[in-house]
Amino acid sequence: MLQERLHFTARQQCGSTVPLWLPISSQAFIALPFPAHSLTIYLCVPPAFHLHSSSFTSFTPLNPKESSPFINSSEAAAEKNQQYDGKNMALFEEEMDTSPMVSSLLSSLANYSNLPQGCKEHEEAPQLGTLMGVYMPCIQNIFGVILFLRMTWLVGIGGVIGTFIIVFMCCATTMLTAISMSAIATNGVVPAGGSYYMISRSLGPEFGGAVGICFYLGTTYAGAMYILGAIELLLIYIAPKAAIFPLEGLEGAEAEAALLNNMRVYGTILLTSMATVVFVGVKYVNKLALVFLACVILSILAVYAGVTKTGIDPPDFPVCILGNRTLVWKNFDVCAKTIETANGTITTQLWRMFCDSPFLNATCDKYFVANNVTQIQGIPGVTSGVLADNLFGTYYEKGDLIAKPLLESVEDHDDPLTNANRYVLADITSFFTLLVGIYFPSVTGIMAGSNRSGDLRDAQKSIPIGTIAAITTTSFVYMSSVILFGACIEGVVLRDKFGEGVHGNLVIGTLAWPSPWVIVIGSFFSTCGAGLQSLTGAPRLLQAIAKDGIVPALRVSFCCFHNQNLVTNLQEQEQKVPHADKTV
Repeated sequence: MLQERLHFTARQQCGSTVPLWLPISSQAFIALPFPAHSLTIYLCVPPAFHLHSSSFTSFTPLNPKESSPFINSSEAAAEKNQQYDGKNMALFEEEMDTSPMVSSLLSSLANYSNLPQGCKEHEEAPQLGTLMGVYMPCIQNIFGVILFLRMTWLVGIGGVIGTFIIVFMCCATTMLTAISMSAIATNGVVPAGGSYYMISRSLGPEFGGAVGICFYLGTTYAGAMYILGAIELLLIYIAPKAAIFPLEGLEGAEAEAALLNNMRVYGTILLTSMATVVFVGVKYVNKLALVFLACVILSILAVYAGVTKTGIDPPDFPVCILGNRTLVWKNFDVCAKTIETANGTITTQLWRMFCDSPFLNATCDKYFVANNVTQIQGIPGVTSGVLADNLFGTYYEKGDLIAKPLLESVEDHDDPLTNANRYVLADITSFFTLLVGIYFPSVTGIMAGSNRSGDLRDAQKSIPIGTIAAITTTSFVYMSSVILFGACIEGVVLRDKFGEGVHGNLVIGTLAWPSPWVIVIGSFFSTCGAGLQSLTGAPRLLQAIAKDGIVPALRVSFCCFHNQNLVTNLQEQEQKVPHADKTV
């Protein structure tokens, strides 16, 4: 078995030193936070005191709270144990053998680093409690882009019943996950690495490494999703004129391409800004998180207040329908073919969209001539009875017309669809499992608290309480939102993903009280806050995976970076502490 050596020098009070080299076996352990092959430790001893190597028990550099994941001494497991020596892989203190006496002598060396666990690279991390360290990050991650941008569309496509089943199924899955995670967290040591650490110690390092890499990638991509959601809110609902690639006057594929280019540019800028905040320090992320979370809470309260108000005084939110087809409300002001004036009947802007001239004898689209134009209220109110119409789902193929089934429509199915850009169309093919895939990323934010376990004051207590409380709170909000949206909003408005039929307004913003800007601004900050939480948790996961040495490609870079930081810390300590006081 490979042996390591520690170099001890006993300094006598008269000024002379006696070198002492000790062999280190890989089965005993001493708490060292770094791989040590040659280390000089100064021991203050009286002149008559002599040190003998035989008086020391052999040991190897490990954390006193961690050991190999394979705690046994059988010959069959000896070869596998060698692969994980020094990798900090144990979870339970009860699994370890009795510490050699020399480990207590050098216990101060284990805690040498003056930087906190989990974020040793750049800053002094605050010791966070349950509320700030787990509950609020989880709340902020779960209340993200899906609630404000896609929840109404999910209810419209899947129906109240189908969407409620999706939300209940996903919330039940996360609750069971949180209960299992709590069982592990309350029975073992949870240092930096959070959920990955617990998975690898309970299911084994190989399985834990595979899951940890997938979890890291999922957290990273979630951050990208939140950033793109924030840019969509900015360019469509907050400041459309800020687009570098103009969207006005473009339709179809050209408009989609311009929006994607804008998202690339602004997304890169926003990602750089968020990464800078995370790099500066987790304490600054927490300060911004308070502001962002306050916006989220105010937005949700505004939605509940708006739902209550619709039962008394529904907002004026008209939708223009030709036959049973929802029209894109753009480039016309009056939902009518003609209007009566003192000088007679005149045509409207809507007439000019479907006819070749503004005169009454013009040649017009066949469907336009055969059907009437109807204006309905997009938000009839919670007491309108629209819930019965929204109970069941309506799934579309890409390019299908968003129609209201209860209205009459005269059409010839043999005639091709003309003027398709005048109608609201389905942008994607929808089905039940697609809705599950769209919604499920919103509930995966339950790991935001456990990912920051290295920053928690008491991870064993904070992770279970904070995570389960966050899941309970968000599950109630999501389930109630499904029912309230279905009871307040017209089905064609729910199924209009981008609000094309309602002047491009954010539907949930119009529902809110007192102003739609409460939701627009709140949802923007919500997505930014959720992105910050993802960017804060993902690097800590990757650091924990690299520290365990599961992935060979990460092992080299982590060791080099960690050793470089250690040398820097040692140099800083030598500058701060006088030479006479450097004894251990």
